[in-house]
Amino acid sequence: MRLLFALAATLILLPAEAQQATKADAPLPDRVQFNRDIRPILSENCYKCHGPDPKARKAEMRLDTKEGAYAEIEKGKFAIVPGKAAQSELVHRITSKDADEKMPPAKSGKKLSPREVELLKRWIEQGAEYQGHWAYIAPQKIAPPAVKNAAWDRNDVDRLLLARLEREGLAPSPEADRVTLLRRLSFDLTGLPPTTAEVDAFAADGAKDAFEKQVDRLLASPHYGERMALMWLDLVRFANSRGYHSDNPRMVDPYRDYVIAAFNENLKYDQFTIEQIAGDLLPDPTVRQKVASCYNKLNQTTEEGGAQAKEYEYKTNADRVRSLSSAWMGATMGCCECHDHKFDPYTTKDFYSMGAFFADVKERPTGDGDRGIPVPDEKQAAVLKRMDDAIAGLKKKLETETPELATAQAAWEKTALTPVPWNILLPESVKGAKDVTFYVEEDGSVLVGGAAPAKETHAVTIKIVPKGITAFRLEAFSDPTLPGGGPGRSGNGNFVLTTLSVKVGSKAVVLQKATADHSQDQFPIAAVLDGKKDSGWAVLPKTGHDHVATFETKEPLDATEPLTVTLAYESVHPQHVIGRFRISATNAKVFSDPAALPDAVRAALKSPVEKRDEAQKKLLAAHYRTVATLLEPVRAELSKVEKERTDFLKSVPTCIVSAPEQPRMVRIKPRGNWMDDSGDVVTPNTPGFLPPLGVLERRATRLDLAKWLVSRENPLTARVFVNRLWMLFFGTGISKRQDDLGAQGEWPVHPELLDLLAVDFVDSGWDIKKMVRLLVTSSAYRQSSVPRADLKERDPFNRLVARQSRWRLDAEFVRDNALAVSGLLVRTIGGPSVYPYQPKWYWSFMNFPGREWANDAGEKAHRRGMYTWWQRTFPHPSLIAFDAPSREECTAERTRSNIPQQALVLMNDPTYVEASRVFAERIVKEGGKTADERIGWAFRAAVSRKPRPEESKVLADLVAKHKEQYTADKKAAEALVATGQSPAPKDVDAAELAAWTSVARTLLNLHETITRN
Repeated sequence: MRLLFALAATLILLPAEAQQATKADAPLPDRVQFNRDIRPILSENCYKCHGPDPKARKAEMRLDTKEGAYAEIEKGKFAIVPGKAAQSELVHRITSKDADEKMPPAKSGKKLSPREVELLKRWIEQGAEYQGHWAYIAPQKIAPPAVKNAAWDRNDVDRLLLARLEREGLAPSPEADRVTLLRRLSFDLTGLPPTTAEVDAFAADGAKDAFEKQVDRLLASPHYGERMALMWLDLVRFANSRGYHSDNPRMVDPYRDYVIAAFNENLKYDQFTIEQIAGDLLPDPTVRQKVASCYNKLNQTTEEGGAQAKEYEYKTNADRVRSLSSAWMGATMGCCECHDHKFDPYTTKDFYSMGAFFADVKERPTGDGDRGIPVPDEKQAAVLKRMDDAIAGLKKKLETETPELATAQAAWEKTALTPVPWNILLPESVKGAKDVTFYVEEDGSVLVGGAAPAKETHAVTIKIVPKGITAFRLEAFSDPTLPGGGPGRSGNGNFVLTTLSVKVGSKAVVLQKATADHSQDQFPIAAVLDGKKDSGWAVLPKTGHDHVATFETKEPLDATEPLTVTLAYESVHPQHVIGRFRISATNAKVFSDPAALPDAVRAALKSPVEKRDEAQKKLLAAHYRTVATLLEPVRAELSKVEKERTDFLKSVPTCIVSAPEQPRMVRIKPRGNWMDDSGDVVTPNTPGFLPPLGVLERRATRLDLAKWLVSRENPLTARVFVNRLWMLFFGTGISKRQDDLGAQGEWPVHPELLDLLAVDFVDSGWDIKKMVRLLVTSSAYRQSSVPRADLKERDPFNRLVARQSRWRLDAEFVRDNALAVSGLLVRTIGGPSVYPYQPKWYWSFMNFPGREWANDAGEKAHRRGMYTWWQRTFPHPSLIAFDAPSREECTAERTRSNIPQQALVLMNDPTYVEASRVFAERIVKEGGKTADERIGWAFRAAVSRKPRPEESKVLADLVAKHKEQYTADKKAAEALVATGQSPAPKDVDAAELAAWTSVARTLLNLHETITRN
């Protein structure tokens, strides 16, 4: 591999990863196999018009099934007559010279090669035997055949590959050198390069199992989980933002930590599957299992005000089917959203029936309905337990009956329904945001109009007030001018009152004991007084009705100055403002406003004491404890501890998770039209041609679906996963298409090997690390990746695995590698997403609200790339340059481009310039005294090997040239070494450091540096 010497050089192109083409002149097999030889021809050229989809089928002829192909299509004519090619209409049509008869028709753009025509003829002559599609047949494990080169045979993987190579007259490549082996293994299992010390230790280890010891060491590394998680996060479309419209943030970081921990702990794949799809449905699910169920919430969502709920409910359902079928089944079920699959036996009903499994996930189709659950670490959990125990003790005190409390309650019950005299406080003025209007009605209420800002504060000034105020009353009125009749200004008529505060002049009035006639679930009236901006009082589902809330003063109030009542609406819910309200006050000494009592409490009080049932008695006792003066100290202490807990929770990460609710109705949407409700209603079920779900007596659940996916009878799940592992460690899957094991996918190059791995995987108890170890300890894995002349024509894309493959590292690992070599990399596992260097204006096109990227400082700037904040509409540009996906959809395999811009990123992105400068500092301080010593040290640090003489010379010339240049231009040198937040050393001359920075930039830009070899 040659060194890239020029500072602006572009990257050498890597070999393309593509399926091996069959030569047009390759000899025909003695025995033609339908799955291997014929199905690909028919699928590519014929199934569109003569395949599974009845609506697209022409001439009532079907070629994807034996029954259809053998059927009479016209009187005396059959598409296929087994054993008689000359009498088969198929052969007549594909060999016809008549343009009107010729198949496939010219307008289709398809054309059979002479070899394909001969294959079809021979297949028919041999009996036209059909086979079920290979991926839909349960995998069978065969005994690996005997091989000649027994010394190369370390396990079943080698045996099956070698048997094929020997049949092809090929020999495997020699084992790679130890430097290459350890770099390969380190990148494959951790995504990080080995240290020089690790390379030296491996090189010096003469034990027979030296390589196996390295495998075990790296499998035990906490960075193994990070490497494996990156692949999984692409599949489940993990991102920190919602995707649609304003692409706002959401709380999902703990899910990433769950995935990393699952791989590190070797959580078995069946349990890994069950917890993600149905963790919330498990008996007494743990916090971790609930976090796993975040998978179901990783779809794109919207907060757009005008979004149609019905449309986004449909979009969500469809996305979940596409994601699950791609990630677990290797199936392109997304094709069935509008019609039956053109090439595989999946139907539109299958698509919507799969979607029905997720109809029980609690959510709102539009808007922010995801509040998340706290996910504390071990120390945080201990603190929360102490607080929870204290809260439980205080609540027990509140619930404990005492004679004094019973007496006080009896007295309260006698006066609770006595009307309280209220004095309407007429506003002198009302102020709010610009362009918001206020109309004071004759009854003293205020009608809000004009602009409707997302957040708002209304300040009501009142001059005439009664003396000795003991309570304030807020009435929220419905009104025909408000959306849905109000009383809120939001589209659904709701509001969220964050805080209500009162001042006399500049002095705040202490309010307590908030009560209301009705409060929305999770939006209690007490939240108005808790001082938090992320909570408040709301009234769903009782919009369109008047509501009343009261707030007692701690001390009777005599106002000597004008009174200001402020209503603040600061929650995350935009425009949730009360549209018509009125403020009153009372100086009643015994206070209980009947209008502010919940309906059920008021009804219980109206019932004679002797006729009250147990439920009413419990209800009255529970309500009284919220207002009883005797319990004020306990309530105050409870409020204090609850506030402490609330404040503490702000430091605890949260995660959106799944929770079940009554399943929504799911209909088939004809042609994918979300507005069309003419389709049949479907219930949860799996595709009919696959093994049955086995649930008959009840509605199937997501838990049933998850267990079906990992059942031994399912032919897809194990194949899909081991095929994906093969891609990770050999470059291309045994079947190339990672998201399509169907008819349009690829017949496996080594079908027996794929089946063997799938069966072994299930038999091992779905043990991921065991399967990984099997693959990477094989002789096949250890081969040299040096191209061979004899393979250039025979196997240009290395599908027979007569050598190892080479490919550029994934985007995150390119960055991790540079930071690791420089010494900047912070190796902390897990935690919140971070904001590494990125232009601050990059987000300027996002609005609702407008945003600006702020680079993190300190250790956060140098975390691994996988922890970068993932904004779907604006992914990090440095990662996008190296083909990271947006994660708007499931990504089963990343593309690998090689373009000049990638070299420019490596040379100019602040991350890489800073890494080069810090690497240069290490070169100067740790690399020795002479230029040759430093070059040798730097080369080993970057690519783990010693430089060749010609490489050393070029770098020596480069450092000499740039030292002269920067000595003459001190400002340029100082500007270069100031890049990044890491302070430049004061004990190294700026010109010398800048010159060695040029060497470091060159080394980090090498093809060899960013290549898994």
